[in-house]
Amino acid sequence: MAAAVGRVRTIVRRHSERFERSIPLIASENLLSPYAKELLISDLHSRYAEGLPGERYYEGNEQVDEVETLCLELARRLFRCSFADVRPTSGTVANLAVLKALTEPGELVGTSRLADGAHISSAAFGAFGLRGVKPVYYAWDAERMTIDVPRTREILRAVRPKTCLFGLSLFLFPMPIDELRPTLEEIGARGWYDAAHVLGLIAGGEFQDPLREGCSVVSASTHKTLPGPQHGILLGDGLPPELAQKLQSGAFPGVTSNHHLHAMAALAVSLAEHLEFGRDYAHRTVENARALAGALHAKGFDVVAADLGFTRSHTIAVRVEREGGGEAVARRLADAGIISNKNLLPGDKSPKHPGGIRLGTPEVTRVGMGPKEMERIAGLFDDLLHRGRTTAEVAAAAAELKRGFTTVRYCFGAGEAAYRYYDLVGRDPS
Repeated sequence: MAAAVGRVRTIVRRHSERFERSIPLIASENLLSPYAKELLISDLHSRYAEGLPGERYYEGNEQVDEVETLCLELARRLFRCSFADVRPTSGTVANLAVLKALTEPGELVGTSRLADGAHISSAAFGAFGLRGVKPVYYAWDAERMTIDVPRTREILRAVRPKTCLFGLSLFLFPMPIDELRPTLEEIGARGWYDAAHVLGLIAGGEFQDPLREGCSVVSASTHKTLPGPQHGILLGDGLPPELAQKLQSGAFPGVTSNHHLHAMAALAVSLAEHLEFGRDYAHRTVENARALAGALHAKGFDVVAADLGFTRSHTIAVRVEREGGGEAVARRLADAGIISNKNLLPGDKSPKHPGGIRLGTPEVTRVGMGPKEMERIAGLFDDLLHRGRTTAEVAAAAAELKRGFTTVRYCFGAGEAAYRYYDLVGRDPS
């Protein structure tokens, strides 16, 4: 068994080394700060704390209560809201908690289709199916990559769902909540927003503000444009007490027991850092996304929504049928040191063989890259997919570019001499 331990350490070391020399463009990934990362290996990892601060089912939670209370205060301050719950352990778990609080099995819930950018948790084989609710799909404007408001008004008035979910996994533009708000009020539907991808942009003032635009509840993961740990969060403002209690009981005992105290503590640090650095980070993340999209478009790539400025978020979408399709292109890029993912685009039928790829700028921004580096990254795409340079040549160029960007930014402790983000886990202390 000692050999298995050594093998695991070796594999993880290879993974770390790979990402240290790669260009990471996964829209749903980011990097923890040194202080947040430190807490993931603290004693909190070994402890339980079921319930709320001051109302635990275990002893020994006095310091946990202090940390969680501070985490809740920071969340309410960052998102300018009166309600927060930081016990969901992921974005999907947060969505399950909302479904338990807001819906009953058999009810209709408004949402977007997967091919229009929705997350798998709103599919029949995901959290919707687990709760037993039935999706009502919004009409979609594929040219503008957003909900078709007039046609969706007709759909909602015809079927009258009690809950309407807004939020996407391919999230280019704000959702038209304000425009649909009168219709939601007319049919008595509650607005719910899945902010997993854009949570940090919302906090940084670079996207929409769903709690002010007509949504009662926000659910999210905390490790995408909010550069925190892999965890979840629930937010609300001015909620009726009975709804707040339903959300709390949806989180526990509904869909969590222990809520990963080490990650909750890391989230507290990440929220504090976003209060300090989040506006600048969010602005530069969006700036980089638009710069990368524009540079790819200039090199002949079919970037979605070119007429609308490509994106207002951290994400861009590129149709790559003529380059070989999403699956083949994502694999070629990965072999060349550029990490992305294949992605469904409107009109696609197969999630395994889609026509597009999704790119995001949270991580490259986090390590200090800017518009000039986005131009260079677009050049690597062009070299590999249009100009016939070999995988090895592009991988070497990607590694050379990345060499100057391995230290995390926009956090306390950034730039410390002893700290490199892509630390090679698994190396002997010597």
